[in-house]
Amino acid sequence: MLWYETKGPEGDVFVSTRVRLARNLVDYPFEPRLSEAGAREIIEKVKSALGEKEGYTYLDFTGADDAKKQSLVEKHLVSPEFAEKSTPCAVVENEDKQVYVMICEEDHLRIQCIRSGFDPEGALDAARAADAAVDASLHIAFDEQLGYLTHCPTNLGTGLRISVMMFLPALTITGRIKSIQGQLSKIGLTVRGTTGEGSAAKGCLYQFSNCVTQGVTEEEILSNLREAVGSIARVERETRRQLLENNEDTLRDRVMRALGTMRSAYMVDTEELYRLYADVRMGVAMGICDQVTYPQLDTLLIRCMPATLTIEAGKSLSVPQRDKLRAQVLRTSMQQAEK
Repeated sequence: MLWYETKGPEGDVFVSTRVRLARNLVDYPFEPRLSEAGAREIIEKVKSALGEKEGYTYLDFTGADDAKKQSLVEKHLVSPEFAEKSTPCAVVENEDKQVYVMICEEDHLRIQCIRSGFDPEGALDAARAADAAVDASLHIAFDEQLGYLTHCPTNLGTGLRISVMMFLPALTITGRIKSIQGQLSKIGLTVRGTTGEGSAAKGCLYQFSNCVTQGVTEEEILSNLREAVGSIARVERETRRQLLENNEDTLRDRVMRALGTMRSAYMVDTEELYRLYADVRMGVAMGICDQVTYPQLDTLLIRCMPATLTIEAGKSLSVPQRDKLRAQVLRTSMQQAEK
């Protein structure tokens, strides 16, 4: 089952948790000096290390069509940069463990685990298990002083990034998110948009992750991030309480209008989809509506993304056709959710 189809801990604020380990093999150069032959060798070695007997399946990303690639980006399973690669690359995945390994991205391996809600320990344990399987059969580049050797110096050391996707409608509405963003670098965190580095925040969704990977242990990274995002979550919940206390009628009207649009709209574009998602999810979190659940809303958001809609349709769609299909999916899903 995919991460967004399940209910995770503290789902009112935390949409997902992702752990990523950057690893490289000895005797192969980093990108962009890695040859196509070298990339294919790495792919075969990782494919053997994480075989079907461990529950992993293999996807040759080089030959995948654009819609398939972009759909995996929309599901946050691979990076946008990885989807744009034209040189040999692949994905090895284990849906049961929610582990996805990008082979020949910026680093030779990007071992990722993504979980619903706030579950950094569970995600880290699953990523470590995949890392151990790789390390048992492959020679990983490691230096006693520098730690794991990576393409980008900012990933040296543990090679560990822990990121959480947080849903922060109250801080967005009040504008308080800007002051929080300005303070993050002081506590070793960075904030990114909905699809990662360089992207804008949509649907009141923000990704927070650690900046520092060297000179700290994995446990310290985990502890620091848990403390920081825990503080943000507390402020978000308190701000929601204040908003509801002072503007209940306005908030209820906003949420119910969004619900009504989801139930009856004939065309919905991607930008409106994010607004509807944010308003209805806020309504669920504040106890204004109980017609849908977090997994249903998160699944709807993913299903209605452009590439994923195209795959569902089984053919190329014009923008108006996609907007009509998106509205149809919303209407049908809301009817099923409310039965």
